[in-house]
Amino acid sequence: MTATPPRRLVVAINPTASFGRTSAAGEQVVQALRADGHHVDELRAADFDTLKAEARAALAGHPDALIVVGGDGMVSLGVNLLAESGVPLGIVPTGTGNDAALGLGIPFDLAAAIAHLRAALARGPRTIDLGRLTHQGGSLWFACALSAGFDALVNERANLMRRPRGASRYTIALLIELLGLRARTYSLVVDGEPRTVSSVLLAVANNRSIGGGMLIAPAALLDDGVLDLFIVAPVKRLTFLRIFPKVFKGTHSGLPIVTLTQVREVSIDARDIVAYADGERVGPLPVTVTVVPGALQVLA
Repeated sequence: MTATPPRRLVVAINPTASFGRTSAAGEQVVQALRADGHHVDELRAADFDTLKAEARAALAGHPDALIVVGGDGMVSLGVNLLAESGVPLGIVPTGTGNDAALGLGIPFDLAAAIAHLRAALARGPRTIDLGRLTHQGGSLWFACALSAGFDALVNERANLMRRPRGASRYTIALLIELLGLRARTYSLVVDGEPRTVSSVLLAVANNRSIGGGMLIAPAALLDDGVLDLFIVAPVKRLTFLRIFPKVFKGTHSGLPIVTLTQVREVSIDARDIVAYADGERVGPLPVTVTVVPGALQVLA
């Protein structure tokens, strides 16, 4: 039994994380927390919107924390429910990407992640920044990054594909977009200064990685009060293929075609680009992104 005083916890479980391969993980998390004496409100739902509604209703009871079991989509659910609320978010990563967990130092192994969560409950939460995004459809929060370039195009194509099911859909979408790779012209306003840039890959990062470990901003910190504007200048397809693997190692940041700039607010506009935030569809550009320091408490 942990020395942590009993808490009232809400655990929201995504049964389809990693395409259902980790569907039993949520039950293990709940059992471990109940064994520690915590009162656990376990939430499961057949679809994401219902789960979000149930989580919002459970938070009206003022629990001590919301814990999400799943990938970055579940983290996005938690972030958008808890931003600026003071209620901590716990994360047990069981998805295919898990970029938020990577940046927070939460292990991917289930047993290790549960142990990490129990330790975090004992020592208390840490505070991190969030990005606040406004667009024509409203506003939302993100923990990791806004994507508005090649990776956003891949996400949009993959989401429109009905087959195949599973991770291979994203591989096929990537190959198709790569065949049509071209630079886009972006109109930016960076901390009040207008700019026009041509780019094949553009993102605004709060965290180091996106897309399951692409270290687009290897020096980014979740609590430094700034965002990192990541721009890759126009390149030929073969050059892009050569540098793309470097992004997963974070060794691209010194290349002359890569620009990383710390910003507090940036507006982005371009034709025919649908933006994504933490892997979730936002909608067509334009968007404005602002850093909000200390917006979220995290059990990490």
